[in-house]
Amino acid sequence: MIVDAHHHLWDLQAVHYPWLMEVGARRFFGDPTPIQRNYLIEEFRKDAAALGAGASVHIQVGAADGWQEAQWVDSIARANPDWVMAQVVFCDLTAPDRDAQLDRFQSLSTVRGTRQIVGRAPGEDALTGTNTLLDDPRFLDGLRELGRRGLSFDLQLLPELMAKTATVLAQAPETQVALCHAGSPHDRSPAGIAAWTQALRHLSALPNVTCKLSGLGMFDHGWTQDSIRPLVETCPRQFGPDRCMFGSNFPVDSLSSDYTALAKAYRALVPPEQHAMVFGTTAARFYGLAQPAQKG
Repeated sequence: MIVDAHHHLWDLQAVHYPWLMEVGARRFFGDPTPIQRNYLIEEFRKDAAALGAGASVHIQVGAADGWQEAQWVDSIARANPDWVMAQVVFCDLTAPDRDAQLDRFQSLSTVRGTRQIVGRAPGEDALTGTNTLLDDPRFLDGLRELGRRGLSFDLQLLPELMAKTATVLAQAPETQVALCHAGSPHDRSPAGIAAWTQALRHLSALPNVTCKLSGLGMFDHGWTQDSIRPLVETCPRQFGPDRCMFGSNFPVDSLSSDYTALAKAYRALVPPEQHAMVFGTTAARFYGLAQPAQKG
């Protein structure tokens, strides 16, 4: 079973996404205008056919109401039983009603974990202040609670925060963590890639952290197979292919390429003997995915 371990869907009539519909705003990943439209399961499945995928993991994407988004995604999964789709939802791990929120999310059979973004990009982080989560004891307690519940945590951050984040994650060893977008290597200069490679070791040394090969087009819309080669090759070398999984980050990464080009590049860069793990087994195990139901 081939799995896309990181993608988004949105129905602008069903769920409100404030960041997506902000007119004239330019985000760290570029101009969102081309994706300010519905992106539904039917289109995603057509895109993911380039990979031969039959299952996927939907990642929360900044809805105004995280519960509304989770319910909608769950309904899409139930309406498409031949396509296995788990989801990662948003929950503020520092909220007073955190446990009640998690109880409610776990009433949905598709929920496997949560994501609360620690770092997006230097400019946006300066405005949002999300980096302060790392100093909040409630955040660490929330991470530990996820582990007690058998829920995972999707971690999005910048290389500059990896060392500090590793000290926090080391205190929640029972919680499985998925590192989104290979840790967002935003500086693609030789020095930037070297710094990212070094910082990544803080996280790859933790056995409960798995790395997603995803989102590499967000910081470089002109990427080529050769330009992302050092990034794609470094992750399996540090984590091992059994702790690496592919994610398209569509439709966000459709701003930098089509799905066919993305799939082709990753298939060429990941050694053939690692394909089964990176494009399927690792994600299926991490997110508890089963084979899709058969039609008929």
